[in-house]
Amino acid sequence: MTKFSWTTLFILVMVALVALAGCGGAQPAQQAAVADVSSLPVDINAQTVDSLRNRDDVVILDVREDYEYAEGHIPGAVLLPLGQIPNRLAEIPKDKTVIAVCRSGNRSNQATQFLRQQGFDNVHNMTGGMNSWSSAGYQVEK
Repeated sequence: MTKFSWTTLFILVMVALVALAGCGGAQPAQQAAVADVSSLPVDINAQTVDSLRNRDDVVILDVREDYEYAEGHIPGAVLLPLGQIPNRLAEIPKDKTVIAVCRSGNRSNQATQFLRQQGFDNVHNMTGGMNSWSSAGYQVEK
């Protein structure tokens, strides 16, 4: 290559690196702390749940089984196994934001969809479940 083409290549590489750095590279987008829970998407990440979990208008609903909950859960989470939800709908507050949590996000997604079909429009699923919560280093209660 000539001197001109090496210089051009160098400039193109530098521009690309600056553009990637400015966009955060290939890192997944993080949801910001939310002041207005009515604007939450159905699926939220562990970071968002952590920023909301101590609010009086938010309930964390752990839909795993008893033994899984005993192994470790989000502090303050209420246990209501997925299979018991249809018979215990009256225990789920309609005047609060409910965040469903399980091990990986599958059962909590099922719970979220079921509850929304039952008229609970303030229910959200924590994607990645306790796996993502623990991986992020958030507090786990036993």
